[in-house]
Amino acid sequence: MNDETPYPCEDKQDFADADRGLIAELDSTVIRNDVGEVVWDNDSYTAFLTAEAADTVHPSLWRQSRLVAKQGLYEVTDGIYQVRGLDLSNISFIEGDTGVLIIDPLLSVETAREAIRLYRAHRGERPVTAVMYTHSHADHFGGVKGVVSQADVDAGVPVIAPEGFLDHAISENVFAGTAMARRAGYMYGAALPRGVKGGVGAGLGQTTSTGTVSLIAPTVDITTTGQELTVDGVRMVFQMAPGTEAPAEMHILFPGRRALCMAENATHTLHNLLTLRGAQVRDPHAWARYLTEAIDIFADQADLVFASHHWPTWGADNVVEFLSLQRDLYAYQHDQTVRLLNKGYTGTEIAELIELPPAIQNAWHTHGYYGSVSHNVKAVYQRYMGWYDGNPARLWQHPPAEVGRRYLDFMGGADTVVAKAKQCADDGDLRWAAQVLDHVLFAEPGHSGARALLADVLERLGFGAENGTWRNVYLSGATELRNGNFGTPTATATGDILAELPPSMFFDALAVQVDGPKAWDLELAIAWTFPDHDLAYRTTLRNGVFSYVRDGDGKTDLTVTVPHAALAALALGDPQAAAAAGMRLDGDRTVLEQLLGVLDPGDPRFNIIEP
Repeated sequence: MNDETPYPCEDKQDFADADRGLIAELDSTVIRNDVGEVVWDNDSYTAFLTAEAADTVHPSLWRQSRLVAKQGLYEVTDGIYQVRGLDLSNISFIEGDTGVLIIDPLLSVETAREAIRLYRAHRGERPVTAVMYTHSHADHFGGVKGVVSQADVDAGVPVIAPEGFLDHAISENVFAGTAMARRAGYMYGAALPRGVKGGVGAGLGQTTSTGTVSLIAPTVDITTTGQELTVDGVRMVFQMAPGTEAPAEMHILFPGRRALCMAENATHTLHNLLTLRGAQVRDPHAWARYLTEAIDIFADQADLVFASHHWPTWGADNVVEFLSLQRDLYAYQHDQTVRLLNKGYTGTEIAELIELPPAIQNAWHTHGYYGSVSHNVKAVYQRYMGWYDGNPARLWQHPPAEVGRRYLDFMGGADTVVAKAKQCADDGDLRWAAQVLDHVLFAEPGHSGARALLADVLERLGFGAENGTWRNVYLSGATELRNGNFGTPTATATGDILAELPPSMFFDALAVQVDGPKAWDLELAIAWTFPDHDLAYRTTLRNGVFSYVRDGDGKTDLTVTVPHAALAALALGDPQAAAAAGMRLDGDRTVLEQLLGVLDPGDPRFNIIEP
């Protein structure tokens, strides 16, 4: 967060572009679920963002939040519409001969339902003739059952997605889903009050909705760049972009509309190479390469570019300049990080050294509202070099609580460290104050002075952050220090997602829940049949390791037959519900009870800011 970053204050084009094509706003964006709980409220942002920037919010982030908080139905070009401001992401509508194709139906069923209602109120009751998921993150598919039903898809409405979409959509939300969802509460400021001292937005969008996350499996896979489809009279040309912002991602050209959809690979912010919620490190080298390819194969066929976040860019020359700067943004971070790591610098050191070129800094859309140069270059270092920086003194360090106790002993005790940290904070060295107070808190969690001072320091760091997610994590940490653990406001490992687990991923999900020491002395062998998949497996549990083999031979004590309808309940660890949905057990039923008895599901309330 370099305070000397240049700001192109004379450039107001984003405001004109964000307002362009507005057809109608919602009178209220307060959206509730079936039991009356509020799952989305954009009004809580617009209520205060219309004023001048508050001194508790970085002015550049304030500007971005004002832009992102705009809501309503917008005409992008003839036959292409977007609803913005009803979730973290946008939903796009492509009108065909008889109906409408939908791109990325938001995160929640409730917000997607309201978005299509707004669209139809102004464009007519057009049936949905296709749904497209540009990539495998939940805010781009979770609302699908708000716009189309499984029965509609079974009756022939295609669901189009890039190859590998389903595996990645499921694995991200199931394998490490508990940890990611808990940390996402910090990243998106989900528990923060909306206002100048709380949540003002996350840079990419305001925050995530908290409604029902659904999933309908794709019926059409896009596998190669240049692949074409025509649905409802709409011709589409696809570009594969795997391993970029998502492990499965694609871009879409609409030649008849001269419009290019860039999914989430070119938005009006520097994006994440490793999100603060946690994920696999993304590949900026591939990201830049696919943006170069998009310019090469599509630029002369596109007069506008739009994405699943933010507002479009119009004009052929502007499209090329926008995509080129975005490409250079990711390539520069990659290339310069690799250059410096080959000179022996560590990720933390490189994060302090890299400065973007003036031509990149002088565009608003390259600023770090969501990702940041600081945590992105550390991600590049991690991608190539891993967690260990090569210094043997850092190879086998103590965990945080033990480090904290030793620091306090060296530095004269908790009270002395807190007093020194207060002086650092008063002098403006907030980063060091936070670091030493973290040691105090992990050594003595009940030290009220440390808790209060660290909360104040984190709040000040948040108030000064240009990056929306940095602001949110700082203020979320302060909130939990003052008010206690707020848990996980939004969980994405829902029944719909679990129901789509292929058997192999179901077994993988069980394996990562086995409490190893608790299962050391167990030897279990189970035969499994999945009639809806026409698959059979043999699983074993021995030495605390759960393994599976397709069509495996050998003695088993139990056969479990799992129809598709029972899979989600079994994945949730509820054998009674699974039995009610048709699961059948033949043999020693206690074997399944023993297996389920050693599972140790994740804790959605694990501590972050304290031990």
